[in-house]
Amino acid sequence: MPVKASTKDLEKIAHKTMADIVEIRLREYLKNKSFRPGDALPKETEMAESLGVSRNVVREALSRLRMLGMIETKRKRGMVLTSPDIMGSFERVLDPLFIDENTLQDIFELRLVLEMGLADLLFIRKKKEDIDELEAIAKKQKPTTGQHAFRIKNEIDFHGKLYSMTNNPTLQRFQDMLLPVFGYLVSLEKVPIVGSVSHLDLVNILRNGSKEEFRKAMAKHLEHHFKKIRKK
Repeated sequence: MPVKASTKDLEKIAHKTMADIVEIRLREYLKNKSFRPGDALPKETEMAESLGVSRNVVREALSRLRMLGMIETKRKRGMVLTSPDIMGSFERVLDPLFIDENTLQDIFELRLVLEMGLADLLFIRKKKEDIDELEAIAKKQKPTTGQHAFRIKNEIDFHGKLYSMTNNPTLQRFQDMLLPVFGYLVSLEKVPIVGSVSHLDLVNILRNGSKEEFRKAMAKHLEHHFKKIRKK
């Protein structure tokens, strides 16, 4: 049976402004020419002439790259490529007030996955003084009913210290960004829920055990969170 001609299934082509196209071309140019942080870019007039567009269009495209932290202007050198601050954009918007609950839950799940993978870095870079400080934090924790503020602070202090012990600045910044999300979701629990492995248990394994034991213990520590995910 012949197919009836119809255009209803043809999707519209996404409309791109001239600045959108120029931004894409500039990204491709920087990548293809193997620009590295510190390298100077051509002048705006040269780019506009090569691309066959107005200088205003080039300026708009460059402003987008500047907002992303990809380029900056240096005295006597003009525009140069920079190493972008990959966390900067996240830090500006990652606030429970601006994000819906489904996205908050997704971000919290990302945090759980990260914490499951901390063991390798922790056992490479752990120091006795850090473990002692972690133990002091853990010993401050007491069973509470309804004192969310105390519990959230203790959780943040303990898990924040774990991240700092990795000595990985990007991980630490990511942890700092996730603090409001963590506090928000924990505050939704009507009754504090504690995993079968406590903070003190984790400290003892970190001090005397192996990374495999720590990884398994962390899974049990976070088990109640994963159970809630399975119920979704």
